[in-house]
Amino acid sequence: MSLTFADLPLRKETIAALNEHGYIAPFPIQEQVLSIALADGDVIGQAKTGTGKTLAFGIPLVDRVIAPEDEEWKTFEYQDSPQVLVVVPTRELCVQVTKDLEEITQSRKIRVLAVYGGRAFEPQIEALQAGVEIIVGTPGRLLDLYRQGQIKLASVTRVVLDEADEMLDLGFLPDVEKIFTATPNRSQTMLFSATMPGDIIALARKFMNQPVHIRTQDSQDEGNVVSRIEQHVVRAHAMDKIEMLARILQADGRGPTIVFCRTKRACQKTSDDLIERGFKAATLHGDMGQAAREKALNDFKGGKSDVLIATDVAARGIDIDGITHVINYQCPEDEKTYVHRIGRTARAGAYGIALTFVDWDELARWKMIDMALKLGLAEPLETYSSSEHLYAMMKIPAGSTGRMDKPRKSAPAAEKKSERAPAAPREKRERVRTKKFTS
Repeated sequence: MSLTFADLPLRKETIAALNEHGYIAPFPIQEQVLSIALADGDVIGQAKTGTGKTLAFGIPLVDRVIAPEDEEWKTFEYQDSPQVLVVVPTRELCVQVTKDLEEITQSRKIRVLAVYGGRAFEPQIEALQAGVEIIVGTPGRLLDLYRQGQIKLASVTRVVLDEADEMLDLGFLPDVEKIFTATPNRSQTMLFSATMPGDIIALARKFMNQPVHIRTQDSQDEGNVVSRIEQHVVRAHAMDKIEMLARILQADGRGPTIVFCRTKRACQKTSDDLIERGFKAATLHGDMGQAAREKALNDFKGGKSDVLIATDVAARGIDIDGITHVINYQCPEDEKTYVHRIGRTARAGAYGIALTFVDWDELARWKMIDMALKLGLAEPLETYSSSEHLYAMMKIPAGSTGRMDKPRKSAPAAEKKSERAPAAPREKRERVRTKKFTS
């Protein structure tokens, strides 16, 4: 009999909140982390993207928080001060983690606040002054508010560092060390990362107390990349990519899709081209303001658009159910970027399809990625928008073109057309033209 959340030593409110949102049994990373975290041990969690890491640390955090309606609140020393701090590398991940935590905290009215740049300070300061129990934030904005005296970290007893390797890549490690130093009363520290570079291990040794290193490996997933992703690679000509993409987006069974580009310019141009061809596309890249980025994500999540054209700013932190396809419109820089890009599909036990376009000048880079991940796809097949094998491989209906079918005219328009004055009889029109010519 498999383990369920009801079998774990959790508050009944936590179990009820999990069940209400469809979480009945833990995933492997959750099951292993919870056994340590619920005993207040330090944890280093290493698992592939999309395996449920957020709830792995979120459940024990929420369960240990003392909420305003709890009996212990009356004698709690740090009322309205943050008890938990979750540090994340990107704004998108900050918003996503906050949303996931709010789902399992509402029944106990635990206050969760997202703190990140690109937004005004004032609303975040007002929320902090009103009182919060859990803060999810990016390093830069967290330190800014700490230096202003708006965040009091002395009350924080539990700290989580999520996507630690991304922190390293973005140069946030010095900021993270300052945050750890500013939380001297930590009783528990958890660190999660897909990979474990030397700098991350050194950070763990410095700030963690005998952490248990948990590395999950699905018994049916022994490769470097999640086995539930069907991976394809084709050699594509730059001038033909948009035609290929337009046809792939008409594939049978195609649901919400993310298309990755390396540059902001390519991202915007690809999105504009798709919109002109009749597709419901949205754009997400670094030149957009935070409000525009959030609107693009919300439109994608809400179904107003079903194709998201993004740079690697979106490769982490987007956790949207039902993404069926990930398309690398431009070859990723390295194997780590490739893994995180395609990890946007096949999340939490689902299946997905990943397709990578490799241009002629990208072949050397792709071979390095293939070698590092042992994919066995080092020689992509030369492919064009008219290639029969592309239609068969991606299940594209025969006859699909580079444009979506134009919508039929609506009934009101047809009625309006019928109200026009009837055309003159053919004989009369010919007589009029003859008269005009002879005069």
